[in-house]
Amino acid sequence: MASVRKRSWKTAQGDWKSAWAVDFVDQLGERHRRQFGTKREADAFRVEIEGQLRGGSFRAEAMSATVKDACEGFLEHCTGRRDRGERMTRHNLLVYEGHVWNYICPDPARTEKRKGASRVTSFAGGIGAVKLAQLTTGVVSDFRDRLRDAGVSVPTARKILATLHGVLEHAKSRDLIAINPVHGVKVIGRRDEGSKKIIPPTKAALRALIDVAGSNTRVKLIVAAATGLRAGEFHALRWRHLDFTAGEVTIETRVDAYGDEDMTKTKAGMRTIPVGQPVLTALKEVRLRSLFKKPDDLVFPNRDGSYENHDNFIKREFLPLFEKLEKDRAEDETKSEIARFNWHALRHFAVSTWIEAGLSPKTIQTYAGHSSLQVTMDRYGHLFKSEDQKKAMDAIAQALLGS
Repeated sequence: MASVRKRSWKTAQGDWKSAWAVDFVDQLGERHRRQFGTKREADAFRVEIEGQLRGGSFRAEAMSATVKDACEGFLEHCTGRRDRGERMTRHNLLVYEGHVWNYICPDPARTEKRKGASRVTSFAGGIGAVKLAQLTTGVVSDFRDRLRDAGVSVPTARKILATLHGVLEHAKSRDLIAINPVHGVKVIGRRDEGSKKIIPPTKAALRALIDVAGSNTRVKLIVAAATGLRAGEFHALRWRHLDFTAGEVTIETRVDAYGDEDMTKTKAGMRTIPVGQPVLTALKEVRLRSLFKKPDDLVFPNRDGSYENHDNFIKREFLPLFEKLEKDRAEDETKSEIARFNWHALRHFAVSTWIEAGLSPKTIQTYAGHSSLQVTMDRYGHLFKSEDQKKAMDAIAQALLGS
């Protein structure tokens, strides 16, 4: 039904190139050909296309569809999911749109209308016009290289490829493409471009911040530093999530920057975290003086009882604490200088205290809401200290020295 063969040709520049071609005839007798960089890709496509031809699901129009067509279909699908409330937030959708129209299918007319577009790396090496029938792993690899050459960072390039992978998985589910050519394409940067080791704030720095904070802000700092909640989880916390008797806080939802509440980022994000008595006491005091104390009311709402905008909170409450500390130090140089850190660093602080307390990595993974133990160890593994490792190194050294 379909055949695979290797073909070679000479370019106009005199260079020889080769590719693996899959030739087949559809149900209407029309002949088609698709080329791949490797025999493995060609064989996989042959098996897939023969299955479509036997099952009658092959669509000739899919051979003319472009990456841009696939992107538009994917974004339409995501929009429908959001409208139906199927685990698709506005933030997720905007991120996908940004990756598509800024990089995969660059469209300046669209990006100029978006707030913050000036922060996007200028890029004109998209693959929107490439037909899905001609999209190979090699084409995707070249796209990745162009992203990096344009100055796109390793983390951002990885996220863009992740979006492209999602686009092509959706196209695959619509029989527009047989295999996903993003599989196996990695973004590898220099050693100093990888994830930096996390250095949490010191206890002294956090204590100094708490000391200059007002009563409500003080409790917010304490809760965030004790529970390690992500910002979206923190702002979606309701009184029913707190069990003052058991001394636990249950995380079920999160809220994004647009005020859309949804389930946690992953299934692992739904978790229960033990809370110390001093933290519970501080929360009880907040509830006593709050106008919003019903079980479904937010623990830290805005003046109207709705979600507090995180950016506003940072600008109005969090950053002024550092400004106050800097002003105090300017007036009294004997006071220690406190380096600024962001709100998310309080999550790192919480994890560091759990590690310091000797909790197992698996327990810390659960409390942090990480999707896997590998995520926990990749981010915080350097903070774990093991006496067993020290003893082992001592024994090895003693054996080498013959003592």
